[in-house]
Amino acid sequence: MRTPCVDAGLISPLVQLLNSKDQEVLLQTGRALGNICYDSHSLQAQLINMGVIPTLVSLLGIHYQNAALTEMCLVAFGNLAELESSKEQFASTNIAEEMVKLFQKQTEHDKREMIFEVLAPLAENDAIKLQLVEAGLVECLLQIVQQKVDSDKEDDIAELKTASDLMVLLLLGDESMQKLFEGGRGNVFQRVLSWIPSNNHQLQLAGALAIANFARNDGNCIHMVDNGIVEKLTDLLDRHVEDGNVTVQHAALSALRNLAIPVVNKAKMLEAGVTEAVLKFLKSEMPPVQFKLLGTLRMLIDAQEAAEQLGKNIKLVERLVEWCEAKDHAGVMGESNRLLSALIRHSKSKDVIKTIVQSGGIKHLVTMATSEHVIMQNEALVALALIAALELDTAEKDLESTKLVQILHKLLIDERSAPEIKYNSMVLICALMGSESLHKEVQDLAFLDVVSKLRSHENKSVAQQASLTEQRLTVES
Repeated sequence: MRTPCVDAGLISPLVQLLNSKDQEVLLQTGRALGNICYDSHSLQAQLINMGVIPTLVSLLGIHYQNAALTEMCLVAFGNLAELESSKEQFASTNIAEEMVKLFQKQTEHDKREMIFEVLAPLAENDAIKLQLVEAGLVECLLQIVQQKVDSDKEDDIAELKTASDLMVLLLLGDESMQKLFEGGRGNVFQRVLSWIPSNNHQLQLAGALAIANFARNDGNCIHMVDNGIVEKLTDLLDRHVEDGNVTVQHAALSALRNLAIPVVNKAKMLEAGVTEAVLKFLKSEMPPVQFKLLGTLRMLIDAQEAAEQLGKNIKLVERLVEWCEAKDHAGVMGESNRLLSALIRHSKSKDVIKTIVQSGGIKHLVTMATSEHVIMQNEALVALALIAALELDTAEKDLESTKLVQILHKLLIDERSAPEIKYNSMVLICALMGSESLHKEVQDLAFLDVVSKLRSHENKSVAQQASLTEQRLTVES
């Protein structure tokens, strides 16, 4: 009967009836509209355009003591909040205040669950996140966590999860996150910190995810590292090494990766033993954990000493080479390649290069030079140039078998190659001239013609390097 109701034009008069003062009329009108529009995004969008959201929000404020009417409003909000177009309208009402007020009055699990079901989709909108924080939702959530943390009742466990998940969601908004951080002195931040050492997996997870969200700008990261967050996270990881909880591992590694972004934090985190804590997860078979582990190490090894220490770690390098072939997991594959390259670029160490050559890493760096991402191509070319400059004899066979010279030729003649790619390809060509067999390959491919054309390249650095490379090739030939 839905379509005939719509065709007969029933929606408009029903919407008008939402202005009635009679609570019974309001209840049946809301139910009728809900039934007609149930499961139809286009009809729900029509209702939104007719302005029912502000009307329903004010009804909730006026009739909050009427349980049936309140429930009707919540069901309507739950359906409408799924539509992206509703969020702006919701944000222009005082929905946050009304929902928090309603939440504070509820003691029954089912009723609170109903409110949670509306809050979750609403809180995906950044403006509403901030409104919910300002309306005091966080205090309510912290209270639930405190009440339910030691309970083993199914309902309580579910509510603890919902409350802590919602808390993490609120921290995804930049403004709401910064408001709750309060310079690292805020009550909320301190309470979230206390979740990390707890014995409850859900709270450990939410605590680590919250820290990862707080760690979205340098100021917060520096403050947290200076105040001992790293030790809390490494302790948490230590508790999850053997048969650990994968989601907790992933969250704690995410937090460490974000904290390692500011330059001033890197040495402090290395000193606090982060690499040792992270390396314990090398044996993990879970791609999300592998991905964050790689990201954390890559962020930490800007320092020569750290890169050298890790680059000589055979177990690590062998695992990286293995993950460079993880075709099913592009993220893990990309991060492994980037870490291999970073170990060479930051250590500039012969021992590291030997370890990587012996573990079969060269072919992956050569493949990386053909990546569709310029930044990865460039990182690979710089690493290969260092290999050629420092350990050409050791790497010669691998550089031949991977057809590196042909790849460089292609990069130089391809007009789409970025200037830095052309520049570093020529630097690498010069470095390869020290090998007889590779030198011969360069001569056979007539590089001189390609390089001399690049002397007139619009980019000054490329043009200069082309002149130098041309001289080198002429002398060598």
